[in-house]
Amino acid sequence: MAMGIGHVVTSSPQKPSLDKIRCVRADFTDENVNDAWIWGPTKEINANGFNVYASKPTKIGTQDLSVSAGTFIAQNGKIASLPCLKNVKQNLTAMPNLSQIQALIQVYSPWIYLHPDEQYLPSSVSWFFKNGALLYRKGQESNPVSIDPTGSSLPQGGSNDGAYWLDLPIEASAKERVKKGDLQDAGVYMHIKPVLGATFTDIATWVFYPFNGPARAKVEFINISLGKIGEHVGDWEHVTLRISNFNGELKSVYFSQHSKGIWVSASELEFQNGNKPVTYASLHGHAFYPKPGLVLQGNGAIGIRNDTAKSKMEMDTGVRHLVIAAEHLGSEIVEPPWLNYAREWGPKISYNIDEQIKKVEKLLPGKLKTAFEKLVKSLPDEVLGEEGPTGPKWKANWSGDERV
Repeated sequence: MAMGIGHVVTSSPQKPSLDKIRCVRADFTDENVNDAWIWGPTKEINANGFNVYASKPTKIGTQDLSVSAGTFIAQNGKIASLPCLKNVKQNLTAMPNLSQIQALIQVYSPWIYLHPDEQYLPSSVSWFFKNGALLYRKGQESNPVSIDPTGSSLPQGGSNDGAYWLDLPIEASAKERVKKGDLQDAGVYMHIKPVLGATFTDIATWVFYPFNGPARAKVEFINISLGKIGEHVGDWEHVTLRISNFNGELKSVYFSQHSKGIWVSASELEFQNGNKPVTYASLHGHAFYPKPGLVLQGNGAIGIRNDTAKSKMEMDTGVRHLVIAAEHLGSEIVEPPWLNYAREWGPKISYNIDEQIKKVEKLLPGKLKTAFEKLVKSLPDEVLGEEGPTGPKWKANWSGDERV
């Protein structure tokens, strides 16, 4: 059985000749889904009208064999799908070797701008450990232990079962100092992985912050700090570069934003110092955005503020980076022990969300109280804080695609 994997566009109502069409054996194809909306007769998607979408494989991960055909999907009100291509077996010969990885990093490593008012800066993981971070064990909370700079004293593997967690130093001044991080010491941690049937390489660039600051809300014309809402110890954020294994060109960049994120085409990015894509980390929450300014997470004029701007606090991630994993290279890359720590990088913070909401509501006119309460209770756990995250290796995108 043979299948077509794309549309043929002509300038007449006549069917194209057969020599314009090529089909693919069905066992070399896989399921495809709509990606970004490209065009339609109106300025927005019309669910009942004609729309043109980019396409992508349904399954995108390190072990998946689906390959993007680069085709578009045209629909006229109803769902009409096209298949993508598929490798019959895993083939990693097009993946970059270690020297090629370093060359790609030097060319494309992201340039990160922190907000000029940012108090909670990134640091290296070893700095966090050396400056007093503690490992707690359930049932032995009164006896936390210090952590080796490499993380070799952390429990390895297992699952996030609540048996262990990390926290800041106990002594007040040390705690406040570690919360603020150390930008001069900070670096990034890179995971190299195959995607789209190993026709592309993803370079996931992870940044660690000892502390995630409190969220801020915009309610109509009022800006409000949300107290403890949003605070948590340990914050992992990332930007992912998607690079073609055919020609080494940057195709797109993924910006993580709390519980999900966005892909942005290379043609729409800001670049600095050559081909380095610019990213902006939001104030306190550290979500990544491709442009400076305000992004409201919510509805209309009520939402959580994500403020970004250029400042003198910046990181050229190519200067201080560490490749922590590249499974296709086997033993060439030795994973740091902390990467295999499966539990949370911060404690569960006990605070009453309703109590925090009531404190804020005192500042609001009556009609805005209900809208604000609805907003806060609709936020994902990543925004509410309450507990620290797991490390990079224990997130779904380690072996799967990014969430959008």
